[in-house]
Amino acid sequence: MNYLIIGGTGTVGKDVVSGLLEQNKTVRVLTRSQEHAEKLPKSATAILGDLEDPNTYDDIFAGTDKLFLLNPVSMSELHQGLAALNEAQRVGVEHVVYLSVQDAETIPNAPHFAAKMTIESALKQSDLTYTILRPNNFYQNDHWFRGAIESQGLYPQPIGNVGLSRVDTRDVAKAAVNALTQSGHENKTYTLAGPDVLTGPDCARIYGDALDRDVSYGGNDLDTWEAQSRSMLPAWMAYDFRIMYAGFQESGLIATTAQQKETRQILGEEPRSFRSFVKSIARTWAHRPART
Repeated sequence: MNYLIIGGTGTVGKDVVSGLLEQNKTVRVLTRSQEHAEKLPKSATAILGDLEDPNTYDDIFAGTDKLFLLNPVSMSELHQGLAALNEAQRVGVEHVVYLSVQDAETIPNAPHFAAKMTIESALKQSDLTYTILRPNNFYQNDHWFRGAIESQGLYPQPIGNVGLSRVDTRDVAKAAVNALTQSGHENKTYTLAGPDVLTGPDCARIYGDALDRDVSYGGNDLDTWEAQSRSMLPAWMAYDFRIMYAGFQESGLIATTAQQKETRQILGEEPRSFRSFVKSIARTWAHRPART
């Protein structure tokens, strides 16, 4: 059985690759970069290619039995996702596990939410056997905010005051590995959510407790957030995320009891808590300089 991992060099994808290799699966990982290829585990095979280049599709998809599809947020996310589904169908892939986002339909004007909705729809209407995973906002996104949290005592992600059921990417990866390797997950959709409802002030308080210092929430001013983010992100991405955060601030993204049950079902255990994640990275931060 040959497994192709698209998105296998990022935070979630690397853990999917590792989880499959631990089960002695034959794993191929798509990458556009020789540098990233050289960082893969030695037992994984790098496939150099690009979903924006049809000339590479034969090399990418040949011999694939099962596909994990994670399209990073980009202006071509929809094109890349649909290309992957078309090629999976062409070569006869047995099972596609697609990483989407929780309740994508609730913020349909956010471009990357809309892309995921369309890819989900195309997958369901295809002849492919699928599992759709719909995770909430990742705990690990907070690594990008380390400087602000540590040096300024500020939690800057403007998620608002309604609340999100944020989730650990290690649980997301485990769910993907389970969907790829276990029976019973075919043609099903699972929400992936953490056990807690977290507001922006909640996140700040939990970081303050773990770091033993005052950490305040940066607030809900999206004009200021977008202006500052454009110094670090492409303008189109800051715009996209601003729309997402506006949706979070208005309605939140809280998992229902049924969605929490879906998470436990695909994981086979309870998901990690945000407080345990923060405690673990606070210890790591204390012994490693921040990225500059």
